[in-house]
Amino acid sequence: MIDLKNLLDIAKDAALKAGVEVIKIYGSDDFNIETKTDNSPLTIADKASHEVIYNSLIKTEIPILSEEGQTIEYSKRRDWEYYWLIDPLDGTKEFIKRNGEFTVNIALIKGNNPILGVVYAPVLNWLYWGTKDHGAFKQTNDETIQIKTTSPDLTQTGLKVVASRSHLNADTESFLNSLVDPEIVSMGSSLKFLLVAEGKADLYPRYAPTMEWDTAAAQAVVEAAGGQVFSEPGRKQMVYNKEDLLNPHFLVLG
Repeated sequence: MIDLKNLLDIAKDAALKAGVEVIKIYGSDDFNIETKTDNSPLTIADKASHEVIYNSLIKTEIPILSEEGQTIEYSKRRDWEYYWLIDPLDGTKEFIKRNGEFTVNIALIKGNNPILGVVYAPVLNWLYWGTKDHGAFKQTNDETIQIKTTSPDLTQTGLKVVASRSHLNADTESFLNSLVDPEIVSMGSSLKFLLVAEGKADLYPRYAPTMEWDTAAAQAVVEAAGGQVFSEPGRKQMVYNKEDLLNPHFLVLG
């Protein structure tokens, strides 16, 4: 039987330590930017964060799958009962632009579902966490509050929707057109989920590619705050540890 509280403490500590290393690089003159095979950027901050988190979590003897770690074949990971799923720096483009809207993400997966999530925004000094059946929380400086989602009705007027007016694809635009006078709310990285978790937005449609490590930690927080994350089309529960780690399109709802 795992000790979820102890694992949460370890994950929070790992995220905070990774944030310290990320901030050091954020304040430097050279991010040493590389381009990965999918054309997404990679910086020394991504690598430094990965190292800190990996070295913290390896002590738990639970397998680790990280965006910046080694590839692990499905034949090996498909039988994992528990594993850590990490995105050491979500929002690398935001990091490069220095707008502060990037995060360190650590999730614990049981079977196919995230049961614990920690998301830390180092520049903003926002630390979010949530565990299955124990609620979701946000820590800013020395204040910690419990957070909860709204309970939106998709037919109501003026729903707050997380989206970017400058990067709307056809599917997202079609969804927005199905709503009544929605209000657009913008944010970078996995913080989009957390606007819903906090009740500052009602929903977040994502009809563009993401990977499992992009969403797991924030999904755990949203669900601990009372929300849901559905794959689209069909509104089924989002699952993890698939053979292909690419996520389907999804909808985050309060």
